[in-house]
Amino acid sequence: MFTGLVQSVGRVLGAKPSDGLLRLEIDPGGWRPRFEAGESICVSGCCLTLVEAPGTGEPLRFDAISETLDKTMIGDLRAGSAVNLERSATPTTLLGGHIVQGHVDGVGRVAKVEDGAEHRIRISPPPVLMEFITPKGSVCVDGVSLTVAALSPGEAWFEVALIPTTLELTTLAQRVAGDRVNLECDIVAKTIIHHARHYTSSAR
Repeated sequence: MFTGLVQSVGRVLGAKPSDGLLRLEIDPGGWRPRFEAGESICVSGCCLTLVEAPGTGEPLRFDAISETLDKTMIGDLRAGSAVNLERSATPTTLLGGHIVQGHVDGVGRVAKVEDGAEHRIRISPPPVLMEFITPKGSVCVDGVSLTVAALSPGEAWFEVALIPTTLELTTLAQRVAGDRVNLECDIVAKTIIHHARHYTSSAR
């Protein structure tokens, strides 16, 4: 699991199709903890497995399978793309964001960006996800833990308000209308709605 608190903004060096996979090579910048082969890294909201432990100065390498490419915007990445990076949480990790699985629920589209006294991004998610998005609830956008600032279930959009720190430390300052973003809804909301729909007496 992850927390949605981005630890570094990396840069894609290469995105090369290979035998039905997409091999990603990402420069993590100055973020160089002791990475291990097989560990999980959240790449702009998508949990990917590190193919090998990088040597000194080497990029992080991941293979994205067709399921990942179908359900996320990872396939949109190109050399030069900026990505949010977070290492998986441990039992001692401060949970400053919310519980993020790195399992993308759908790809939304940025509908509007307001950059004034308050930087707001309006996102149109797949309509089926709207029931999991609640006022003042948590939502993960491109791997960033955010609070829902406003929403319109009827028009199928929600807004997030970004503080300067978020704009400085993540890729969200670069988002413009029309961009596609990875979305993961709050696991608590998804679990409650799933249980109510399938297992309560009223659902039988």
